[in-house]
Amino acid sequence: MKLIYQQMLAFFAVIMTTLFVVGLSFIQFTDKMVYDNTWDQLEGYADSLMQQAMTVDKTTNRYTGLQVNMLRNSEAVLAKQKVHFAVFNEKNKMIYPAVNPRLSGQLDQTDWRRLKQGKRIYRKSDHGTNVLNKRQEMTDVLVPYFYNGQLKAVISVGALVANVHASISKIERNLFTALLISSIAAIILSYLLAKYQDVRINRLRGAAHKVAKGDFDVQLEAKSHDELDDLAVDFNHMTQSLQASEAEIKRQEERRRQFMADAAHEMRTPLTTINGLLEGLQYDAIPADMRTKSITLMQNETKRLIRIVNENLDYEKIRTNQITLSKRNFNATEALKDMLMQLTNKADEAGDQLTLKAEEHVPIYADYDRFVQIMFNIIQNAIQFTQKGQITIAAKRGYHETILQVADNGIGMSKKQLKNIWERYYKADPSRKNTKYGESGLGLAIVHQLVQLHGGTIDVSSEEKVGTTFTIHLPDETASQVQK
Repeated sequence: MKLIYQQMLAFFAVIMTTLFVVGLSFIQFTDKMVYDNTWDQLEGYADSLMQQAMTVDKTTNRYTGLQVNMLRNSEAVLAKQKVHFAVFNEKNKMIYPAVNPRLSGQLDQTDWRRLKQGKRIYRKSDHGTNVLNKRQEMTDVLVPYFYNGQLKAVISVGALVANVHASISKIERNLFTALLISSIAAIILSYLLAKYQDVRINRLRGAAHKVAKGDFDVQLEAKSHDELDDLAVDFNHMTQSLQASEAEIKRQEERRRQFMADAAHEMRTPLTTINGLLEGLQYDAIPADMRTKSITLMQNETKRLIRIVNENLDYEKIRTNQITLSKRNFNATEALKDMLMQLTNKADEAGDQLTLKAEEHVPIYADYDRFVQIMFNIIQNAIQFTQKGQITIAAKRGYHETILQVADNGIGMSKKQLKNIWERYYKADPSRKNTKYGESGLGLAIVHQLVQLHGGTIDVSSEEKVGTTFTIHLPDETASQVQK
């Protein structure tokens, strides 16, 4: 069964159940209301009869009885309205109208005891044989009347049940007609509601088909009225995430292609150099005094190839958490001095001056080898993009952390470049991809991953033609344990 028919059936069932419950309650209410109104009317007749028929001696202030003529006149008037009455004296004997000797002219003893207590009795169904000598079904009210605290008379006023039922039947017929019209309206309303929900679901379905075909630009209107609108909002978030993922995949794929092109280019140059030198040595095309220099050149080119391969392998291990850090406390100042000694020649080749600003002992908690790798990559990056400039390396203690800073006055970076420097394969200055350092574009990506593994943070600020500053915060042993 299609969803629209399921929903239509559900809506119709709910509406019809509601109508049935309301209709049944209304019938019961109507039945009670009609009988209550009838009894109120009969009580009014009883009170009126007693006021007109009861006689009292004004001299002695004693009850003397009922005026029969007055009762007869009232009977004639009430008979036209199909209302009948009977009067009983204080001894439970019918005194009006005359009783058929074959029939009892008394009220039930249980009812009589209640009447003597001053209670009024309402009966829905009574054959009236004791009262009217007729076997027509009656509904009546028994009303006791007292004078000076003593029961003097009981009036039974009744109307034909058929008349009451006729009124109820008329109301029920009208109600049935209303229910029939309501049922037709319920069918139409159920269809419209089901159709409305079906349209909204089909809209989601159509959008899902578009997404399945690769169209992630789909956006659904959501007014946040119900769960379907919430689903539409979630769907929009999903398509936005898919768009972002697709853009990221394309960007990473472009980076990968660029890296493969750069790596191929970088590898081709040393391989071509090595191959040319080997052929020269094989055919004695290289003079004897140049052979040592040629071998040294091949060694350098081989180391360069190894460095490119190792950087890629190292990045993958770091990215997939396949390395284990051996953290310990050591003096960051000594480690930085050793690195600067190794990088002095590279700085001199670029005309750069390296300056260390740090106290003699700056404690740091880190994996020593990875710390060297982090700082070496950043300082080497600064040398690569600074020509005849100043590079300042600083180290100091912070609150439960060690703060390291590398600042240069090199070419700097734009805001767009700053957003991508931590990306794999990214080069801020592609035109300088043939330099001796930073061949793969993985240096800063490795730095970022290693700093995160240490539980630290790294920030960078830069301005084109002004310079770049890298700031690293590494937590000490106490803070690292809290992080865990």
